[in-house]
Amino acid sequence: MRRSNRLFEIIQILRSAARPMTADGLACKLEVSTRTIYRDIAALQMMRTPIEGEPGVGYVMRRGYDLPPLNFDAEEIEALRVGLALLSRTGDSALQRAARRIHDKVEALHGPADWLLVAPWGAPPDDPAKGCVSVATLRDAIRAERKLRLTYQDEQGCRTVRTVRPLALVYHLECVMLACWCELRAGFRHFRTDRIYGCAVLEQRFAGEGAVLRSLWPDQNRWDPASPEMAAPA
Repeated sequence: MRRSNRLFEIIQILRSAARPMTADGLACKLEVSTRTIYRDIAALQMMRTPIEGEPGVGYVMRRGYDLPPLNFDAEEIEALRVGLALLSRTGDSALQRAARRIHDKVEALHGPADWLLVAPWGAPPDDPAKGCVSVATLRDAIRAERKLRLTYQDEQGCRTVRTVRPLALVYHLECVMLACWCELRAGFRHFRTDRIYGCAVLEQRFAGEGAVLRSLWPDQNRWDPASPEMAAPA
């Protein structure tokens, strides 16, 4: 998480906290060290953010401090709420956590909207305890253009190991598909993320090739994004 985002998160946590938050508690929520929290709080206080702290008690935000409202109209806010709720159906735990953080910010500024409901059923969660690979790892590799070594099991139960260049993630209703250039098959292939049982991020990169491969991917596979059954065989 970038420092600017972390500072914003600290403000949001303290604004909504019902009691003082310790540095250790903030560090746990933001997955950083306690020393980092001390530095961030000092930086916010230098920027005249009204955060007060007492040793052994924790930090509080003085009442009355507010952030500028989001510049969306009512229908845009409702679209944002529904879109965030739909992320619960992707199985992508990191995106779900991010969605909850955004949801809390929207509710803090605009209040709840209990009448907008989205059914939670969808793709299975990417739970490492159940042997599933984190979808966040795949997204990171796509952004960084890093090759992956995948252990993949098809619907017949056959496992193979592939070195791939990850290109895109496609979120279907019941699964998430990873689109890649597969070095074993020398072509585009699509893998259901819930069937990836091992994933190693390699040092090898394919810098600058991702955009070119993505431009070729739909035409060469005649792939319909609305239908996972159209994906090329693994």
